[in-house]
Amino acid sequence: MCGIVAYIGKEQAFPIILKGLKRLEYRGYDSAGIALINQDQLNVFKKAGKVSNLEEFMLHQDHNGTSGIGHTRWATHGAPTDTNAHPHVSMDGSIALIHNGIIENYNALKQELIRQGYLFKSETDTEVLVHLVDFISKKENVWFGEALRLALLNVVGAYAIVAISKNFPGQMVAARKSSPLVVGIGENGDFYLASDATPIVEYTKRVVYLEDEEIAVIKLGEELKIYNISDQEKTPYIQQLELELEALEKGGYDHFMLKEIHEQPRSIHDCFRGRLNSSEGWVSLGGLKEYEQKMIQAKRLVIVACGTSWHAGLVGEYLIEELARINVEVEYASEFRYRNPIISEEDVVIAISQSGETADTLAALELAKSKGATILGICNVVGSSISRITDAGSYTHAGPEIGVASTKAFTAQVTILSLLALSLAHKKGTISESEFRILIAELEAIPEKVQRVLENNADIEKIALEFKDVTNALYLGRGSLFPVALEGALKLKEISYIHAEGYPAAEMKHGPIALIDENMPIFVIATQGNSYEKVVSNIQEVKARKGKIIAIVTEGDEHLKEIADYHIEIPKSHEFFVPILATIPFQLISYHIAVMRGCNVDQPRNLAKSVTVE
Repeated sequence: MCGIVAYIGKEQAFPIILKGLKRLEYRGYDSAGIALINQDQLNVFKKAGKVSNLEEFMLHQDHNGTSGIGHTRWATHGAPTDTNAHPHVSMDGSIALIHNGIIENYNALKQELIRQGYLFKSETDTEVLVHLVDFISKKENVWFGEALRLALLNVVGAYAIVAISKNFPGQMVAARKSSPLVVGIGENGDFYLASDATPIVEYTKRVVYLEDEEIAVIKLGEELKIYNISDQEKTPYIQQLELELEALEKGGYDHFMLKEIHEQPRSIHDCFRGRLNSSEGWVSLGGLKEYEQKMIQAKRLVIVACGTSWHAGLVGEYLIEELARINVEVEYASEFRYRNPIISEEDVVIAISQSGETADTLAALELAKSKGATILGICNVVGSSISRITDAGSYTHAGPEIGVASTKAFTAQVTILSLLALSLAHKKGTISESEFRILIAELEAIPEKVQRVLENNADIEKIALEFKDVTNALYLGRGSLFPVALEGALKLKEISYIHAEGYPAAEMKHGPIALIDENMPIFVIATQGNSYEKVVSNIQEVKARKGKIIAIVTEGDEHLKEIADYHIEIPKSHEFFVPILATIPFQLISYHIAVMRGCNVDQPRNLAKSVTVE
């Protein structure tokens, strides 16, 4: 949530920061602002709404300066207005500061600052920070970087902060706790800072990911300095970015979401590339290999995740329990630590997160770690917080996902969980060698089958046209396809703003059936498998109440084609891997309905890509 970008160097800062804000707008798009230092002047420009509003406003402003900070906001404290937009400035106009996170004790700090004579213009917790830095700087007679460090000793909460001062034009200070921040080191002594690497990769691939309670001090012409909050200097750990600039462009598609849906044959293949070989008969998740016996012997596996990642975890629960016969529990990370869960050293806790920065999931991991559990991670972003805090883990290698509504990340997560289930089952001996080889061959064939589903896009768009004006929808599935129904409903809610619910198909009779009438679309996953006859019966129950059935069916299923009002065929596959295939039509239906309704597909209202506050 919220995007931070900053630059200090020899070039004009404005175009670099503006381009960076556009790349980070998926993290928040309620308002945006930039502060620039031009010689001894600090100029601040802020506008509510999208970055394009700020860009238009600045066409007629003096935006010279070789250092500056920029911010695109997802509102927490205070409405999305010009005044509440970042950067916030000290009362004397000397210091500007941007912030991602939440300062939990901001009100107590604010009241003390008011008693000291400070006036507040905004409703934000961030303005408290910049005034606190200014107050300490004057009281202790220290430069603003030291004042920031001292201020953070009094702060409770999460933050990624970058600050500049017109009194120190060649310097910039940044700090991080529980919210991501990365520093890029340019070839010519320039420095780039951002919430993630997407604004940086165009200029350098040498980066330093700040750790919790670390402070970066940047001075032009000098090496990057890193200190902890106790003022002890640390050696910066410089990493090489693997991200490619081309992955951040739309590549001819109208929206990032559509591009990312169509990237899934490649992203799924990249997930298991080098980790699966059907001809030789092996699966190997290198990052988790050392902990496989620990998982096999564990009292239970606990999967913690939020949103779409939670749905992937539910699919993983079915697969791991069915194949490896290991007890699995799936928990909402946002609820996990607040119910005082029973966790011991015999448990293995697996966190799933696209960004690797989800605040609730990180908090759940911290709790599990404090109880002595082994903690593992599945995430997409290299160098992210989850990848650093966990004992081991596995990257999904899905590539950047810019669309706020997750698509390829979900199928990549399910692919990793499928590999994990197969590997554990094989090593534990709960499946035969012949069954193991059949299953890995089936999984290896999934990317080509996903491509075949995508080729039905035109037919799926026609179905979307029929239901673009509905106000409610139900999604039904059984077994490992119930989480897919949840995910389908979530996608429709996220990007088209249509109320939708996912249910186990048999649970429909216990309440939701009361909603069904001739205007209610019912999306049912009715592929051939163990529950096929039961799902057909559920469809008949809906038909008896005049509901409109849109069925996801196995290719060649003539029986269901006759019963359903609309059908979408997916290739025949082993039922363990049908969740991946069945997800694709739901993604496309949601996408097309949202476009037809005039919704902002890539940046749906009130949502942000990376939820870095609890």
